[in-house]
Amino acid sequence: MEDVLLDNATVLDVRTGELLPDRRVLVHDGLIAEVGGTEVAASGARVVDLAGKTVLPGLIDAHVHVTAVTADLAAQAEWSPNYVAARSGRILRDMLLRGFTTVRDVGGADYGLAEAVAEGLLPGPRIVFGGKALSQTGGHADLRHRGRLAFDQHRCCPSMGVVCDGVPEVRRATREQLRTGADHIKIMLSGGVASPTDRVDSTQFAIEEIRAIVEEAEAANRYVTGHAYTAAAINRGLANGVRCIEHGNLLDDTSLALFREHDAFLVPTLVTYHQLAAAGLDYGLPPESHRKVDDVLGRGLDALRRAYEAGVNLVYGTDLLGGMHPHQLGEFAIRAQVQPPIEVIRAATVNAARLLRMTGEVGEVIPGATADLLIVDGDPTTDIGILDGSRHEFVMRAGQLHEVRG
Repeated sequence: MEDVLLDNATVLDVRTGELLPDRRVLVHDGLIAEVGGTEVAASGARVVDLAGKTVLPGLIDAHVHVTAVTADLAAQAEWSPNYVAARSGRILRDMLLRGFTTVRDVGGADYGLAEAVAEGLLPGPRIVFGGKALSQTGGHADLRHRGRLAFDQHRCCPSMGVVCDGVPEVRRATREQLRTGADHIKIMLSGGVASPTDRVDSTQFAIEEIRAIVEEAEAANRYVTGHAYTAAAINRGLANGVRCIEHGNLLDDTSLALFREHDAFLVPTLVTYHQLAAAGLDYGLPPESHRKVDDVLGRGLDALRRAYEAGVNLVYGTDLLGGMHPHQLGEFAIRAQVQPPIEVIRAATVNAARLLRMTGEVGEVIPGATADLLIVDGDPTTDIGILDGSRHEFVMRAGQLHEVRG
């Protein structure tokens, strides 16, 4: 891999929010070797003159489903896994070209896709995967309609979850995902939009089941993240060791106190509800699921505002399905309605890196970090619209530069 010297760069220090002009960034062997001024030089390196453009860390999306190639997840479970993998490859490539260099898949992706990207067989962001999400019978990852009894839990089935009930079953299911190399375990703590038979305001899994899942994950030095909307579901998870909550649209003050007490993370996914409401039916979302979107759409932004004001650890996520994946960058503008731009950028960089336990490896433009970089034309700390993709110039993933503009 050739060395690359990014010259005449303006580097964004995401921790301080400061823009550092007239910088050079030297990339060697896929890592950031140096960041500095004219003293940074490398004989034989490929020099890229950025003419003052802004270098920020490659973006991190901590809530994706790269195998969700349609919004009709129940139908997809019947498809060929090879076909789903092929379509996932296109989703991954497009994510990378939007500037996302790391994604956390919280239901669907496995070690095969992660290794295909790591080996360069598929272009895309590195995948931090959790395998299949765990659901109780009738829970958010149980996608059977009421008249269907059979449930195919084969590992090759392109579904996003497995169904397990009772402490012995949830322990076994957790161990199975960990056996494949899962970085985290995703559990369904409440009902959701895309599932056909549960209510959004339901709570799922018994306390002893949640505790058993957390215990197994922690034994493997991994953590549990939980899908939850209501305060009741959120609080049950946080009080019993769940480290991260996905969505959280219907949280309350008791939830905010628990987030702070446990130093837990919240990953809102506001853009997906806007897209599901506007175009979900066009992309395969079943009508019974579409009717549930309004249950969570209206309160999501206020929940984000309250969590930000309360000092909760906030991380960027999108949760888009099927043909709605191209709106992945839309989360920036939505969050900027209630947060300063630099805080939204931190959610997609250093905050996400801490959740993924990759601090110092990704999410910052510092020596020793992986050379995951996004180059944009303008200052996103004053105009978050610069991160809508139209002014992206290049993305670098582990030292490999891709031109994305135009």
